[in-house]
Amino acid sequence: MDTRLKNIVDNLETMKIGVDEPFPFHCTMCGKCCINREDILLTPRDIYNMAKELGITTKELFETYCETFIGCDSRMPIVRLKPRGSIRRCPLMKDRKCSVHKAKPTVCALFPIGRCLIFEKDINPSEKISVSQIQYIFTNPGCGDNSKTHTVREWLEEFGMSLEDEFFIKWQQTIVELGQFFREAEKTASERIMELSWTAAFIGLYLHYDVAQDFMPQFEKNAQEITALLQLAPIKEGGGKNE
Repeated sequence: MDTRLKNIVDNLETMKIGVDEPFPFHCTMCGKCCINREDILLTPRDIYNMAKELGITTKELFETYCETFIGCDSRMPIVRLKPRGSIRRCPLMKDRKCSVHKAKPTVCALFPIGRCLIFEKDINPSEKISVSQIQYIFTNPGCGDNSKTHTVREWLEEFGMSLEDEFFIKWQQTIVELGQFFREAEKTASERIMELSWTAAFIGLYLHYDVAQDFMPQFEKNAQEITALLQLAPIKEGGGKNE
């Protein structure tokens, strides 16, 4: 697990912050938050927004700046910005500035605030996720200064983000449902079937978008189609892994 993520997991309770609780932070544009990073994870909406901002396709955006891997816990395809050079800098930094500032990834726009969902231990994948499950955390940024104070609510509003983020809820619901499918499938499916399933989910969820069209209707359609396709597909091939 990435060191930053492990630290969050280990100290979640002390890092939680309420939506109207103040926190001190002022960005001084030093660029430190854009180096030594391997944890800038992207959602389908991030990829769509950045591709639209740069005037390229989502496929071109991914091939130029990103890489994918299978999550250890979720078993879902996860996309991140591929760091470059010895300082592991964000590939979208140009002359020490963000080349997609107006469409920066959600994790970057939220920084130094983080957003997560709190689940019961034995979550039912079909159980709908609610806004009440969203939690926010404040992490020590290690940069900038404390000359300004904000609340989480104000911080999100400044970047045009809603506390009741429809996409965030539906994306997390998709991750829960498909994650359950992949974890079960791995018990019996061959490596080839798993690779085909992961590839279908990756392309359908992250890349199958027309940036000239609205994002949300496309995402909802893609998520429904991929979920239906995978749940109907046979997961065994030649008797499965153990035969």
